Amino acid sequence: MAEEKFSEIGRTEAIERLFDGTGYSPWDGCGFEAGKKGNMIRSASRMLLEGIDFDLTYFPLKHLGYKSVISTVGELYAFLAAPKTLSVTLGISAKLDFKQIKELWEGIRTAASEHRIQKLSLDLTPSQNGLCISVSGTGETDSLTCKRRMPAKSMDLICISDNLGAAFMGMQILEREKRKFDATKDDSKQPELKEYRHLIGAYLKPELNPSIVEQLESAEIIPSYGYFVTKGLSDAVKRLVRDSGLGAKVYVDKIPFPGKMFDLGKEFNIDPISAALNGGDDFRLMFTVPIGKHEKFRRDFQTFDIIGHLARPEAGAVIVTPDGVEFPMKAQGWK
Repeated sequence: MAEEKFSEIGRTEAIERLFDGTGYSPWDGCGFEAGKKGNMIRSASRMLLEGIDFDLTYFPLKHLGYKSVISTVGELYAFLAAPKTLSVTLGISAKLDFKQIKELWEGIRTAASEHRIQKLSLDLTPSQNGLCISVSGTGETDSLTCKRRMPAKSMDLICISDNLGAAFMGMQILEREKRKFDATKDDSKQPELKEYRHLIGAYLKPELNPSIVEQLESAEIIPSYGYFVTKGLSDAVKRLVRDSGLGAKVYVDKIPFPGKMFDLGKEFNIDPISAALNGGDDFRLMFTVPIGKHEKFRRDFQTFDIIGHLARPEAGAVIVTPDGVEFPMKAQGWK
């Protein structure tokens, strides 16, 4: 029998298979009730690897430190948890000196402060394979929020916190400039990237609203499900279908794209829709909101876009074209 590859199975199905028959469920993150108040303590973690998640040729270390924190607190916000603690372990290769690690740490500390981290710890260990950043955090979900969280229903709205595909295109621009430099080795001419500032910024220094949980609670809009979109929209929607037991429909003409996306798509021969669905590194929050909160959500959370809705289970996870044709979503990964 031919060996199966991760590029054929896909990340979501691979995780489901590894959990199958273990007695555990493939939930992203863990949680437990804390104390008499009934608040839930949530945990999240992320590992970033040099050569896979970042390239130090063009990635400023301070931005990298900042992004590594966002990669974890975003998962907590998806749980409607306020971040409390953060533990960081750095695997350091011989090519990095103390000054560079201090710059990386400055980015970590800045993000931790912005997102109201109360306790921050750090450990250092040597690495033979480049820089490795491991971040784990805990957050707390208020007991009243837990009680208000209703089961998901068909027609609940699928909402995304910002445009999609920007980070992937930003990375493509940086990779193009790197190839130019590798070909000439001439560092006297710096690339002119001002017109792509938003796209590059989405990749190098993604930002999240530190008050998003408080704002949702204050508006009494409690999502039935929340996900941190880091590996493409398809990956998040497939997880939503898995966890809710419902179907999900996302409409192509409702997906928000950044400016210059389609022009760059032609230049790089990349379909912007594919970049949004599978590109990854967008660092967006995706929530399912009760249909009854539609008007209030649109009024109070104008940075979010409504891109689809939950559906009957037999629908599965599908993308719907403007002419109404439905295609099943795929979230392969590792290609």
